[in-house]
Amino acid sequence: SLLHVRAVRRFALLLLAGSMLATLATLFSDEAYNGATRWLDLGGLSIQPSEFLKPALAVVSAWLLAAELEDPAIPGRQAAALLVMLAAILLLMQPDFGQTVLVCATFALQLVLAGLPGIWIAGLGVSGIAGLVAAYLLLPHVAERISGFLDPASGDSWQVDQAIMAFRSGGLFGRGPGEGAVRQHLPEAHTDYIFAVAGEEFGALACLAIIAIFAVIVIRGLIQLADEEDPFRVLATAGLLAVFGLQTLINIGVNLALLPSKGMTLPFISYGGSSMLALGLTMGMVLALSRGHRAGRDLRFPARRWA
Repeated sequence: SLLHVRAVRRFALLLLAGSMLATLATLFSDEAYNGATRWLDLGGLSIQPSEFLKPALAVVSAWLLAAELEDPAIPGRQAAALLVMLAAILLLMQPDFGQTVLVCATFALQLVLAGLPGIWIAGLGVSGIAGLVAAYLLLPHVAERISGFLDPASGDSWQVDQAIMAFRSGGLFGRGPGEGAVRQHLPEAHTDYIFAVAGEEFGALACLAIIAIFAVIVIRGLIQLADEEDPFRVLATAGLLAVFGLQTLINIGVNLALLPSKGMTLPFISYGGSSMLALGLTMGMVLALSRGHRAGRDLRFPARRWA
């Protein structure tokens, strides 16, 4: 969090290169779980490179987009899109559709903030819908989860059903720390479904407090950008907050049966070394970008062109 803006850029670039190579290496790894190769075993230490890829890509994409705003001759938008496309391909090959959606959604937000013309924004929306349809038709595991979400009777919704039962069991004030039953038999109760465990043991009021804390973090970060005139700071901070906020939204949405089942950790609460470290780096870069002096140049965002 004490890094200078230039140091944040360089660190993110190195982190992106390393996480891209490591994500590629997972495709040749024997460290498979539930049919997915997302982890690398480094001397007994298991890491998930895609967790580090997300914040690094958000910062590097912001760097490229901001460079194009400063000098239109620089093809920053195209270069950033190429990086995101490469990352998406690597994630889909693992396969990890949820992380792919998160990465693409974050980049789409950055494009909008960078002044993408309205017609292109509409095109992004159509492309996103087309991508979801294609994933449903071409990827069996995605089709199974979406079908199970739309029609619970057609698929295996046992985990989500158990999560909902945990919330009902907890009521407003919960059954007490360590008194929950769901964590005894629900797989991934310590990671993907930790929010349901919190609901059963501490109650709905505690869950609302958790949601409020996450919301305050994101909103406070966005408020810091209100008067910021440096495009890189705005785009990078918004991208990092999007990674943090979307990951939170997906985890809670799955636990509440509002989204199709997807394995994703709840920031700073779920168990997981890679996720915890990557999220710490994410928020550290947010703090670094929101402190110190603004860039001396007055680089304002271009008006959106509806053409």
